[in-house]
Amino acid sequence: MRKLIYSMNVSLDGYIAARGDDIGWSMPGDELHQWFNDRAGEMGLSLYGRKLWQLMNAYWPTADQQPDATPIEIEFAGAWQRTPKVVFSRTLDEVSGNARLVGGDAVEEITRLKAEDGAPMEIGGATLAGVAMRAGLVDEYQVVTHPVLVGGGTPFFSALDTWVQLTLLETRTFPDGVTLSRYETRR
Repeated sequence: MRKLIYSMNVSLDGYIAARGDDIGWSMPGDELHQWFNDRAGEMGLSLYGRKLWQLMNAYWPTADQQPDATPIEIEFAGAWQRTPKVVFSRTLDEVSGNARLVGGDAVEEITRLKAEDGAPMEIGGATLAGVAMRAGLVDEYQVVTHPVLVGGGTPFFSALDTWVQLTLLETRTFPDGVTLSRYETRR
C-alpha cells in the first residue's frame, strides 16, 4: 500500500498562498530547495488539483532549459518531469507531459492509487488535499513553515468533520527561519 503525503509551503499564519494566489513569500533558499529535490526523487506519483497543476506546469517542464537556471533548479525540473502525475479537475479538458487527467470522484481514485504497491504519493493543492484529509486518506503531513504573516488567502488546512490525531516524526530548521514539521496520522 502506498503512503500519501501532503506537503506544501505555508505561512506562519497558515496560508499556502496569500490573497490573489501570491506565493512570492515562499521562494526556497538552496538548502530547502535541496530538501524538496531529494523528496521529489522519492515520490512515485504526484497528485495535483487544477490550480497547483497550472502553476507547476507553467514553469517546470522547461525550467531546466532557461539560461539562468541554477543547478538545483535543473535537478528539481528533472525529478518533476520524470514523476508521473494525476491531475484532478472538472474544468480542464486535457493535461500535458507525464500527466493524466481525472474528472471523476477524487476519493475513489486516490483510494485506488493508495491500494497499489509503489513509492509514496504526494498530494498538492488545498482543495484536493482537503478532500483527501476529510476522507482519512492522508498518511503524513509535511508542513514547511515560512516566517511570514500574509493575513489571508488559501489556507493549508481545510475544515474537517472530525479531529485527526498526529504523531510528530521530525522537526528541522532551515536558513532564513523556515521550519519543517513532519507528522504521521495516527490510525
